[in-house]
Amino acid sequence: MSLAETSVAAGPIDGREVPLHRLAHARAGDKGDRLNLALFAYDPRHYETLVEQVTEARVLALFSHRGASRVRRYLMPGLAGMNLVIDDVLEGGVNGALNLDGHGKTLSFLLLGMGIEVK
Repeated sequence: MSLAETSVAAGPIDGREVPLHRLAHARAGDKGDRLNLALFAYDPRHYETLVEQVTEARVLALFSHRGASRVRRYLMPGLAGMNLVIDDVLEGGVNGALNLDGHGKTLSFLLLGMGIEVK
């Protein structure tokens, strides 16, 4: 079975775009108006696909509607993961935001909806 035919979720993913959650899981944390999203591949063989496609530019575009001003990506190849630090995305943070999710915990789901082309 090829890499593109494998997935934790049901069904093949060969040669098509799938939501990121088919390949990885994420955790979110906050510090002021800064969000940390840790993203880990279910299968380490998908790590290079994530590195190629979950870029700082794509993540910034994904969160731009929330006022994100900068994304920094820190790769963790030994863990088949990455940490994404997104500035100014929490609308002031837990003490300043009027939204229901000042900690940004649900924003990992926004990231996990990103389309990924599996080769």
